[in-house]
Amino acid sequence: MSSSQARAGAAAVAPMLIGVVPFGLVAGAAPVAAGLGTGVAVGFSTIVFAGASQLAAIEILGDGGSAVVAILAAWTINLRMVLYSASLAPCLGHEPTHRRLGAAYLLNDQTYALSAARWASDGGDLDGRLAYYLGAGGLLWVVWVASTVAGALVGEAVPDQVPLDFAVPLAFLVLLVPLVTTRPAVAAALVGGAAAVAAAELGAGALSIIVGASAGIAVGSLVEVVGGGARPLPPAAQR
Repeated sequence: MSSSQARAGAAAVAPMLIGVVPFGLVAGAAPVAAGLGTGVAVGFSTIVFAGASQLAAIEILGDGGSAVVAILAAWTINLRMVLYSASLAPCLGHEPTHRRLGAAYLLNDQTYALSAARWASDGGDLDGRLAYYLGAGGLLWVVWVASTVAGALVGEAVPDQVPLDFAVPLAFLVLLVPLVTTRPAVAAALVGGAAAVAAAELGAGALSIIVGASAGIAVGSLVEVVGGGARPLPPAAQR
């Protein structure tokens, strides 16, 4: 496995950690604030490893909801991982099963966005793909767990005036940057975001993510077909 590709993946994900660190602090502090304890905070981050679904499940459990409802909520929010997996499957299908299972554990929004963008322009070179993916996903996992532990230990000491909640949308907005380089991608991002917000305002709750993803995919595909392919944006627009 190529160490240079692993370093490239880690270097690519490093700027995104600006949103991951405060998000991890929130994910670590939330279970403690809900009375669930530090162990639950660390367990969620190492087993679930998915910030948005962690916060949803923690809120349900903290309010006295059942574990079944919490699990269903987390699964619903993470349905986007099915789309990510389907997208990456052709790129990693040549790898042995145990490696693909390891890659599945590290699947997250940031690693997917970086890998999809990288592999779209690597000329079909399969050798370094898994190393790049693991480099990005591995560094993000380490930082996420460390941030969660820090949040669980010192979360209550953070003043209420510090707006850590901004980290949740920031972490998702940052991951769009490497993907929005073509007209279909721009259309998918704009329509998907608008559809998700509209669905949330109409009371769709966690399903608003799926609504946004579906709308974005449909519009992006339509723009690509009508436009004769995924034409890149002009250099000035990409900057």
